[in-house]
Amino acid sequence: MKVATAAYNLDWLESWAQYEDKLDRWVAQAAGQGAELLVFPEYGAMELSTLDGSEVAGDLERSIHAVSDRMEQAQAVHQRLAQEYKTYILGASAPVVKRSGRPVNRTALYAPDGGRDHQDKQIMTRFEREDWDIAPGGPLKLFDTALGKIGVLICYDSEFPLLGRALSEADLILVPSCTEALAGYWRVRIGAMSRALENQCVTVMASLVGNNDWSEAVDRNTGTGGIFGPPDKGFPPTGVLAEGTLNQPGWTYADIDLSAIAEVRADGHVLNRTHWEEQPARVDCVTLSRL
Repeated sequence: MKVATAAYNLDWLESWAQYEDKLDRWVAQAAGQGAELLVFPEYGAMELSTLDGSEVAGDLERSIHAVSDRMEQAQAVHQRLAQEYKTYILGASAPVVKRSGRPVNRTALYAPDGGRDHQDKQIMTRFEREDWDIAPGGPLKLFDTALGKIGVLICYDSEFPLLGRALSEADLILVPSCTEALAGYWRVRIGAMSRALENQCVTVMASLVGNNDWSEAVDRNTGTGGIFGPPDKGFPPTGVLAEGTLNQPGWTYADIDLSAIAEVRADGHVLNRTHWEEQPARVDCVTLSRL
């Protein structure tokens, strides 16, 4: 299959039609290159807050509700595009206010047959906890698709090995991200590459890019698209299948062979995924040695 992952820049939107046209252009471009799976980044939906004006877009709490209120419309657009272009699409994540009160950070996976399901972020960053008060969402899911088994670790989630291990049956783990500084981008990238190593799978990282002075939440963004595998037989020795240019909006593409994933899991030079189970006994043996 061919995968496309986005370095996505936000726009100031004057109308809903402008938003639909933008998404249509992005999806048409990737589908035109033969991509069967498209991955958008974390908090890419925050541009929807601009439709309510600068006072709302620039206010943390009000922007959350403005975006959440438009997500049903946004989901309908994504669902239409997935069907029209016959692709799977991981939509940009958004704060979605739940009936219980506080919002979760949620992304949705759309199938070309009209199917849809969502994945919530599990572990919040300091900004999400201390400033936004975003809440952890529902459990991790494994999506069984015509392209293989797909999991999603939203940004910070990719930095936690046990979350990755919970998705060890996934052929692909998608990592939509939003990082302010270069250090943040590399934390998530290292996490994504580590999960590919441990699970002997492919990870697909999408990034929000560009500066948005109208927003307190997504004002500075650094990153690019990247597609990673285990540095082992059948994959590049660096583990990097493809990477974009830092902070340059656009798609990054890679062809992925599921048989290569199956082969490296069964007979790689190393068998990290299989040998994971040997860790608990070794950890339990840790003793304090005074020198």
